[in-house]
Amino acid sequence: MRRKRRTKRVSDNSPDFLIVGLGNPGKKYSNTRHNIGAETIYELVDRYGVRLRKSKELAACAEVKTEGTHLVLAVPETFMNESGLAVGKLMHRHNISEPSKLIVIHDELDLPSGKIKIKIGGGLAGHNGLKSIENHIHTREFSRIRIGIGAVSEGRKGRDYVLSRPSKGEMQALAHSKSVVADAIEFIYAHGYPAAMNKFNA
Repeated sequence: MRRKRRTKRVSDNSPDFLIVGLGNPGKKYSNTRHNIGAETIYELVDRYGVRLRKSKELAACAEVKTEGTHLVLAVPETFMNESGLAVGKLMHRHNISEPSKLIVIHDELDLPSGKIKIKIGGGLAGHNGLKSIENHIHTREFSRIRIGIGAVSEGRKGRDYVLSRPSKGEMQALAHSKSVVADAIEFIYAHGYPAAMNKFNA
């Protein structure tokens, strides 16, 4: 079992990184493919030994300081296609103007189940959560950690696929990916994006 890192709550509202995991609220969507981003935040919360709390910014949030780095972890309480409402409010609340300080964790159809890829800016691949964020913060140059959920099989609707629960084999791959993403985030704040991409995008 991984030992929880010693952390402390902080009041400074200018974090080094705002880390947002995308998903849909409610038990109906729990453990679906589309919610892998939000579930990765729960992995980080457990790792750092903090608790998410509801905020005025339409999100559940936790602030931690670890190894000299101030992080805000957040899960929007809006539905996926309105994720930008929460992200815009969070960036304003924490005085974040540099897009690279925002790391969005989300599901990705173009990657095999469990595969992760770190990316800064670029296309949104039709992801409604990312589209909403761009609409509210007026840039797509924010950082993303994409978690593969596999391609939609022929004859199946994409919406039905992402809102369904993965098979047992996929669940194992996705569970592993959550831990890898948590490691990748620690690597990003210790060594920077280029080094993290070299290590985790291989």
